[in-house]
Parts: sequence; C-alpha cells; structure tokens
Amino acid sequence: MKLWIPPKVSEILDILHSHGYEAYVVGGCVRDSILARTPDDWDITTSAKPEEVKKLFRRTVDTGLQHGTVTVLLGNDGYEVTTYRLDGEYEDSRHPKEVTFTSSLEEDLKRRDFTINAMAYNQEEGLVDLFGGMRDLQGKVIRAVGEPKERFTEDALRIMRAVRFSAQLGFTIDEKTYEALAELSPNLKHISAERIQVELVKILTSKHPEYLEAAWETGITRVILPEFDAMMETAQNTPHHCYDVGRHALVSLMAVPADKVLRLTMLLHDVGKPVVRTTDEQGQDHFKGHEDVGERMASEILKRLKMDNDTISKVCRLIHWHDYQPVAVEKGIRRAVNRVGEDIFPFLLQVQLADTMAKSDFGREKRLEQITKTQQIYEGILEANQCLSLKSLAVTGKDLIAMGMQPGKGIGQMLDFLLEKVLDEPDYNKKEYLLSLAKRRLESQSR
Repeated sequence: MKLWIPPKVSEILDILHSHGYEAYVVGGCVRDSILARTPDDWDITTSAKPEEVKKLFRRTVDTGLQHGTVTVLLGNDGYEVTTYRLDGEYEDSRHPKEVTFTSSLEEDLKRRDFTINAMAYNQEEGLVDLFGGMRDLQGKVIRAVGEPKERFTEDALRIMRAVRFSAQLGFTIDEKTYEALAELSPNLKHISAERIQVELVKILTSKHPEYLEAAWETGITRVILPEFDAMMETAQNTPHHCYDVGRHALVSLMAVPADKVLRLTMLLHDVGKPVVRTTDEQGQDHFKGHEDVGERMASEILKRLKMDNDTISKVCRLIHWHDYQPVAVEKGIRRAVNRVGEDIFPFLLQVQLADTMAKSDFGREKRLEQITKTQQIYEGILEANQCLSLKSLAVTGKDLIAMGMQPGKGIGQMLDFLLEKVLDEPDYNKKEYLLSLAKRRLESQSR
C-alpha cells in the first residue's frame, strides 16, 4: 500500500531518517488517507528525542516537551513531531502521571486508543499495522487497542471518542469495547466540560448524529447530559408524534445540515417536554409551555458545557420560536423576521422543517405547505431588499436629532414607530417620507 504524504511532511521524515532516526506519520492521518479522506493534520512519531529533533530543524516550538512533542515549522505550516513514548500510571482518568521515552515503535502504538488510530506509515517501509487496524477499517469496526478497560481507565475521554468515531465513520463498536465503555462511562465525571463539549459537538455534526443513542444506551449521557435521558424516557401520546421525545430529537437531527447551531437546536428543542408533560382523561399528552421551559434549560445546559455565547444565544432563541407559525403573507413574514431575528430566521425554517419530518403523518402535509409558502415569501422579501429591522431603516437617531428631536428614549420610540410603518408598507422606507411621518407624529403629540 502506498499513501500520499504532503511534501513538507516527507521532508521532515527524510531529515529524521538521514540522521539515523526512525520516523513515521501516525494515527488519524494514516486512517483518513486509507479511507480516502483528507486528513485534518499530519502527526509524526519518531525515535528521536525532543532535543534531537530541535537540533535538526531551524524553527521549532516547544509544544509539549514533557510529552515528547515538538512542533516543526516549515514555511507557514507546523507539524507535531512526538518521540516514541510509554505512558505511566493514570491518576485522573485523563493524563499519565509520567511519560517515558522509548526506542520501540510497537510500545508507542500499543498505548493508543483504537486499532484504526494505531497505524504508522512511511514511504520506505509502508504500512505498520501491529493491532489489526486495517482489518477493522475494512470491517468498519471501532475496537480498542489491547484490553478495552485498560484503555478507558487510562483516559475516560476515549469513551466518548469511541462513539464519536463510530458516528463520523458510520462504524459499529466492537462488542468487548462497547461493554467496557458502558461499564466505565461514570468515569466521564472526571473529564472537563470543555473536552466533553468538543466530543459532543463532533458527534452531533457527524454523518450519523443519531448514533448519540449509543451514548444513551451506554450511560454516557447520564453523566454528561442527563436531560437527554429524561427525553428518552418521555412518551408522546399525541396524534402529531410517532416517537418518544428523545427519539424524535434523534430523527430530527438527521433532517438538518451538519451545522453546530442547527444540530444543538434539534437535540434540545424539546428538552422542556419531560418537565411540563401532562396527560388528559383521554390519555393524550400535552406539553404546554415547553418552548419557554426548554429555552431556559438549554441555556443552563450549554453554559454547563462551556459553549460560546453566540451559540447559546442562537440555539436558545431558536428553541423559543421553534413552534411559532407566522401568517404566511408578506406583512406577516416581515414582522416574523423582525420578531425572531434576521440572523436566525433562515435557521428557524430549517428547524421547523426537520421538526415536522420527525413527527407522524398527521397534519404533516398542511404544515409543510405552510413552511414552503413562508420560505418563498421570505426569499421574495430578501430579493426585494425590504427593510426588516432598525439597521436597514432609512432614518437613524442622528437624523431625528438633526430634525430637532431631543436625545433620549423618545428617539428610540420614534424609530420603533417608523419601523412599524415600514414593516406594514416597505415602500415607506425613504428618508424624506419617514422624516415627514416623524414630524407629523411630533406635532400631533404636542397638541
């Protein structure tokens, strides 16, 4: 097997080889190259010690000398070069107490997480596959290197990584590996929220976000997202639904693009339902107010996961409005965009479409017609470049002050009044006309 290696990576390997050291590209870049995927980065492993690597290259950065890693800079690109190593005892379910350098490639590969990530390659020797990584790539299996319990005890984050790789690649998880991650999933409590968030987002934005169900089955979500467990345990006895709350969310995830905001919204859009669920005398469930409750819960969850503020804001607003159905006429849609927010209205239509497709057939056709009509009207509004908010209003506060108004809250109230007029009639959005409206309003208020 011959794999393509970028010229700068080949240069680093050649320099290490020419000075008597072993060197290979290793891990994810080998896996992705075999799968004909473009690697995100190229990692190099070598028998050279960090100080020896630094002597061979003019520009280096001490990325993690305690772990044997030096970043070699060639032009504008940086490549991590790491010495073969053995990891000592793990004390915090994440980091080894100490690292020992070794001259053995096998020992270095043995400490890695999964067989598909434990392969090395260089042009001279070809593929080095000591643990069946190629077999598992061909069989589409995620399998721990060696004893799964040892790998997951060393680093609990590997428990989530197993599900993540499964979701990204569409692979199944080996039975023994699956049993071990289920047994040791409580150890995820030792992992930082930031690390958990990264893996969760990668699962959600993968080709198979529905594989999150495996995280529920193995107890992972019980630790990192207990609200999802409650969703999986909440039935929806209503003609509009054919799944419980959790599975409805999983199905809806597959109906939106692999965007972080959209996928987080679909995961959590009904997170408030278990809290507000009531059942009437006919046995039908109701979830009154779940949007407001869900918005508050989602905010707490995303903050707990250390999500950025922009993502939190967008997801929570989409959850708040996800059941909103504006009147599908131009004026109604302009007002809806203004009310919901220009930045998220296009996302809202995608959320509502996915939500609808994850429900039963009952009322679906009518709902889809309403969404389609709203989309068509919205696109027409954008094409006509109609005003939808204060930022595109033809008059500003400065214009009103120049006209003679006193600075203060009256300025904001007047701008809101003018915007209301423009939302009703977009042709009114002309500076001269709006100023005349403002003058007439001031005159009527002074009488």
